[in-house]
Amino acid sequence: MVTQTYRTASRQLLAQGQEELERGDTRQASEKGWGAAAQMVKDVAERRGWEHRSHASLYTAINRLVDETGDDELRRLFAVASSLHVNFYENWDNAQNVAAGLNDVQRFLDKLTLLP
Repeated sequence: MVTQTYRTASRQLLAQGQEELERGDTRQASEKGWGAAAQMVKDVAERRGWEHRSHASLYTAINRLVDETGDDELRRLFAVASSLHVNFYENWDNAQNVAAGLNDVQRFLDKLTLLP
């Protein structure tokens, strides 16, 4: 089932991000955090029959989920994941901030996992 593939990939990417951070590679840790969040949004979007093949469609899915659940924290947590994605390209953030970002991604994944 494709949604299980997204969900599994999400958890694996987050674990890889933690490993990269422990090795001191904040760029790769950041990108794995973004990937984990994006894969979980794809999981939820796929189950609802929503488009999820572009960055824009992932943001649309988040907006729809906030409307559906009333949980505006989803938007903030996804923005944190997006900032990790930017860090992969710019490499401006420090290990402490990347670690906090990965913790937020963990919270984001936990919230999305609970959705029907």
